[in-house]
Amino acid sequence: MDKTYIIAEMSANHCGDKELAKKIIKTAKEIGADAVKVQTYTADTITIDCKNPEFLITGDDNLWKGEYLYGLYQKAYTPWEWQGELKEYADTIGIDFFSTPFDYSAVDFLESIKVSRYKIASFEAIDFPLIKYTASKGKPMIISVGISSFEEIQEAIDTCKSAGNNDITLLKCTSSYPAKLEDMNLITIKDMVEKYAPQGVKIGLSDHSMSIEPVITAVALGAKVIEKHFTLDRALGGADSGFSLNTEEFKQMITAVRNTEKVLGEVNYSVNEANRKGGRSLYVVKDIKAGEKFTPENIRSIRPANGLHPREYYNILGKTAKCDLKFATPLKYEYIK
Repeated sequence: MDKTYIIAEMSANHCGDKELAKKIIKTAKEIGADAVKVQTYTADTITIDCKNPEFLITGDDNLWKGEYLYGLYQKAYTPWEWQGELKEYADTIGIDFFSTPFDYSAVDFLESIKVSRYKIASFEAIDFPLIKYTASKGKPMIISVGISSFEEIQEAIDTCKSAGNNDITLLKCTSSYPAKLEDMNLITIKDMVEKYAPQGVKIGLSDHSMSIEPVITAVALGAKVIEKHFTLDRALGGADSGFSLNTEEFKQMITAVRNTEKVLGEVNYSVNEANRKGGRSLYVVKDIKAGEKFTPENIRSIRPANGLHPREYYNILGKTAKCDLKFATPLKYEYIK
């Protein structure tokens, strides 16, 4: 089985502290993540400074209820002037570093620091001009489809391909923060693999729950990429801390993924011959004289597997022994007339 690509999403969990951001990158590397991801926007590139009702975050289960979009993004953004330095630091310690752009200027900036791939967030996955511009850079595209309709998912794929980019991964996503397990419907991943793998598209999971079970389930269903929010400690705060795993939890998740990969292995119908010897075969279970017939009383299928295959049982019954056979003799063809 191909190794699952595990992304630690830093997002706003750096709490405005560049050194904490570096520590998150270092810790992600130490616990076995494959990549650290940030988000590249400013409040002005993602929304407008407006306090009309539609810009107010609502919903009793939403961690940001009562905040206006512009104010939230002012607090949560990752300063662009850090990101080149963070990329260089990640390169130095050997972990991938990339980002989610939210407009053309972010794509241009990320090209300047030479990120290896791009992630499109769920709420931007219907912004096909942004997808096309990002895909035109020729880097692998990872797209969350948390708010996309079936038709929009296909349009996102087609948009990437129209830009000459065929390296596409779709992430099943429940765009709630945090996501409830009962809302995740992860069986959809199996369906997505069946629908989109023939188009050369990989499938993964962007998980906003506070559990690791969805990740394990997703890998078992065929997910090749996992994205999960990561913080060193939820007590540090940060806009996304309320749906982020801490260091120990993220480490446990990675271990669970790697163990799931081992368990899944590969399609294999081969027989372990050492174990096979513990199976059944035909044995003499009562002394038999030469010329005596084989009957249910003197031969049986028992463990271990040193005699004839049990499938021969009814073929042998009624035939006669060529020679004397002692109790516990494994039955062989040469003993049968």
